[in-house]
Amino acid sequence: MKAITLTLQTQQPILATSFQGDPNSDVSYSYIPGSMIRGAIIGRYMRQHHLSELDLTNEEVKRLFFDANSTRYLNAYLLSYEKQSQRTLPLPLSWFKDKDAELKEDSPITVYDFSIDRGDDPETPKSVGEYFWTKERGVVKLYKEKRRINIHNFRDRKKGRSTDNQGELFRYEALDAGQTFQSVILCEDGDVITIQMLLVTEPNIWLGGCQSAGYGHTKIIIDDLKILNHWDEIGIPAEDRENDENLSITLLSGTLLRNEWGQPVADPMLIKQAVEEVLNISLPKPSNIFADSTLIGGFNRKWGLPLPQVPALAAGTAIVFEGVEIDESQIQQLEAQGIGERREDGFGRIAVNLLKEKEFLARLAKPSSSSTSLKKEGSRLLAEQMAQRLLEQKLEEALQKKVGYLTLQKKVECLTLQEGISNSQLSRLQSVARQGLPNGDCSLVVSLLNNLPSKAKNQFERTKIGDKSFRQQLDEWLENPTDWIQGIDPVKIAGIERKFDDDRAREDKLAEKYTLRLIMAVAKKATKEKK
Repeated sequence: MKAITLTLQTQQPILATSFQGDPNSDVSYSYIPGSMIRGAIIGRYMRQHHLSELDLTNEEVKRLFFDANSTRYLNAYLLSYEKQSQRTLPLPLSWFKDKDAELKEDSPITVYDFSIDRGDDPETPKSVGEYFWTKERGVVKLYKEKRRINIHNFRDRKKGRSTDNQGELFRYEALDAGQTFQSVILCEDGDVITIQMLLVTEPNIWLGGCQSAGYGHTKIIIDDLKILNHWDEIGIPAEDRENDENLSITLLSGTLLRNEWGQPVADPMLIKQAVEEVLNISLPKPSNIFADSTLIGGFNRKWGLPLPQVPALAAGTAIVFEGVEIDESQIQQLEAQGIGERREDGFGRIAVNLLKEKEFLARLAKPSSSSTSLKKEGSRLLAEQMAQRLLEQKLEEALQKKVGYLTLQKKVECLTLQEGISNSQLSRLQSVARQGLPNGDCSLVVSLLNNLPSKAKNQFERTKIGDKSFRQQLDEWLENPTDWIQGIDPVKIAGIERKFDDDRAREDKLAEKYTLRLIMAVAKKATKEKK
């Protein structure tokens, strides 16, 4: 079968609802399900052919969308940051680490694969957790999806607001925007062009629920759309994994299996039965099993109803058979075909003899610099505005602290009135500072102080603020407006950095404006203390 790589970049949060959380919350999967991708492409097919509904008797329709032996839409997992061409995979449940070992970006830790050997180390094993992984330069790198939590309330459609009988709150935990996922579509040679044309006609595609409420907008990266004749899901040739002493089967997606009575159950022993049927061999009893279960559902747009929820084995489940060897062709057959039901939706993907090392190094992947870079001018302007507001918020906090009792040297600072400075002088000082505030013009206050009558000048000289005269302190602030603001950390958002003394701040005269506000606040405080 041919493989078409489909790279998706989320422009809005995606709500790929799983069955976690309480009734008033929707928690998304950590990936984009293959069924969701298949549904979106079916929608494109119907629009291109001007169909109101699919003809299920049509051979092309059945082959493209409903026959798992002809076409399969695999789950879209995170695309690795540090190696852009590689699709990550769910973490096997057989991987453990020491309980006290902490995963970091800079320093790798030792991870143990219990499906190969359960030795004495570590003494206190703990599951690595829910991650996606790739192996690069001998080190396993772990990736984690980013999520966004939004709160919505139920409103009356006619009134446009909540009523007495409505207004319930809903919590949506969706896959965040700005992430890159990759899916693979497996199809027959004759259907490659058809599927490719469905993908390249329009880069924008909507996935998941609540699309009218700001969710689901995704972009297809057309340049990354590739057609591969030979595609290996785990990136390790089958010839390097044949004839091992043991046979290990690891699930790369959720797997739906039925027991002998036709009921869907999450029983890992059914993996043994499914592998025997595909390869026509007999397997011994498993020596190791690392399993977890999940619920599989979905939504049928034709019905307008959710699909029945059924239990299934979770991705990462691993099962080991001792003393079983299979050859390269059997590995390729098993991995290409998969096991279980709904394989057209990406279920039932497996890996044979995934890794051979019983222990290896692993660390968290470093976020790519391009993931936070802002290429669109609108996004850059928004980030600049956010950084500017956060910087002004820090300056506001510094101003309030300065006007209060504590100075930057942590000394008590108060305005002591000796023979008093008149309210008229304080009011005049505030008025002149307010005039210069819009343009950050400190020269107006300097001119006022240099042209004071002798009586008013004496009042400014005799009034103390800390251990300096009020006039001396005003002169220092006006001469060096940035001195009292020292110690404020820069603000950085998505590669946009703002400082109180950078070029933009000097152009906006930010320090001068806050110095004038400081003078106004001190004068106002002195007036209140005098009263």
